[in-house]
Amino acid sequence: MNTPDPQETCCRHKHREAPEYDALIRRLNRIEGQVRGVRGMVEREAYCTDILTQVSAIQSALNAFSRELLGNHIRTCVVQDIQSGNLEVVDDLLSTIQKLMK
Repeated sequence: MNTPDPQETCCRHKHREAPEYDALIRRLNRIEGQVRGVRGMVEREAYCTDILTQVSAIQSALNAFSRELLGNHIRTCVVQDIQSGNLEVVDDLLSTIQKLMK
């Protein structure tokens, strides 16, 4: 099954201020480096449990990224939508949280 390109399926946008943007990009750059490191470990035929330890670290880093992004989303997008009377954002938030908790 092919995963759709997020840029093709996403129609909503959010401007992020520089501090938020920079923090998210820094986290993603670290995660990207970790993934490249795991690839190198596989290429060098590293021991399985050593690779799995690094994969666990990547999963933790992705979870931290998700928590930060979700917190920013609640503080900005969700609050703004509720203040403007768009209560559908609550259902969207609940759906998003359910997806994250799988």
